Amino acid sequence: MAHFQVNKTIKEINEKIKKGQAVVVTAEEMIGIVKKKGAVKAAKEVDVVTTGTFSPMCSSGAFINIGHTKPGIKAAKIWLNGVPTYAGLAAVDAYIGATEPREDDPLNKIYPGEFLYGGGHVIHDLVAGKPVHLKAVAYGTHCYPKKYVEKRIRLRDLPYAQLCNPRNAYQNYNCAINLTKKTVFTYMGTLKPNMGNANYCTSGQISPLFNDPFYKTIGIGTRIFLGGGIGYVIGPGTQHNPSVPRTERGVPIKPAGTLMVMGDMKNMAPRWLVGVSILGYGCSLAVGIGVPIPILNEEIAEFTGISDEEIVTQVVDYGRAYPKGEGESIAQVTYAQLKSGTISINGKEVKTAPLSSYVRARQICFILKDWIESQNFLLGEPQETLPSI
Repeated sequence: MAHFQVNKTIKEINEKIKKGQAVVVTAEEMIGIVKKKGAVKAAKEVDVVTTGTFSPMCSSGAFINIGHTKPGIKAAKIWLNGVPTYAGLAAVDAYIGATEPREDDPLNKIYPGEFLYGGGHVIHDLVAGKPVHLKAVAYGTHCYPKKYVEKRIRLRDLPYAQLCNPRNAYQNYNCAINLTKKTVFTYMGTLKPNMGNANYCTSGQISPLFNDPFYKTIGIGTRIFLGGGIGYVIGPGTQHNPSVPRTERGVPIKPAGTLMVMGDMKNMAPRWLVGVSILGYGCSLAVGIGVPIPILNEEIAEFTGISDEEIVTQVVDYGRAYPKGEGESIAQVTYAQLKSGTISINGKEVKTAPLSSYVRARQICFILKDWIESQNFLLGEPQETLPSI
């Protein structure tokens, strides 16, 4: 068992939060503190570090209950604003996925495979308080004789609406380029031929899982900022894969950990849940997530002092590697290089662009910091931390 000079518990930190005595800093601020004072002093002085990310997260969606009708209906198929919504649950329960496209999307009629509107947009519209068209059909039973319902609903009308995202906040991700001679359209955006651009999708030094690379403070029950409201980590996300090569600082050099998260949509805000359309790929949902990292000891303080210069990712050719499978790394670059606007690959300067918003990720860090300092947000004690091997 490791011996630390500083030892705190989440319970002790929560007591300080309740008294308004907790010292809270953003992940960006923590970099300078650790660099100037060292990890031990930083751990003594700082109680919580706030992190944030805001980017398209395709593996997202929501469980909703559309409410019982009179007479009752056992919905077999449901559409929300024309978007098919999975109804194979109970009578009026459903799950809408962020990437499900609208069946009658006007763009799809002109350009097959192209979509303007999907499940992510429905979620955004509901959270924004907009009316959404509901249609449900059923085969009819003795206890649920109704076979059809069509009406307009708002989020406030729904008895239950929980954002439940199977895979969010990826811990590192590829930088995508295209080595072929034609433009390719991917979930990483449009990639120009002959390395015309390079796209990446992580907020880097302030991203949640970069600041706790071995998930020592994050697990089932961790309370987080989710979509503008309070949510929870409910387990490892799909494709959670911590067993990847790491740097000396413990940072994975390729896609690794993920989070499964859940929260009440009625407490969320449309700025932090935004439906998006990605050309040539389809629809998705941009999600805002912020995770508070309790500074229990100097090891965790050291982790939260990570900077973009110390975080690397792999440059992968999406022109050839996808959809055939994950390709070999062409180069390894730091997030500092990516954020500079250009990276050098095989002697060529390639312009870079993020799919994530660093500006909004920083805002999440400060919002979460304010919530904690205002005694409106206590840390959630993980019942079980995420798998780390």
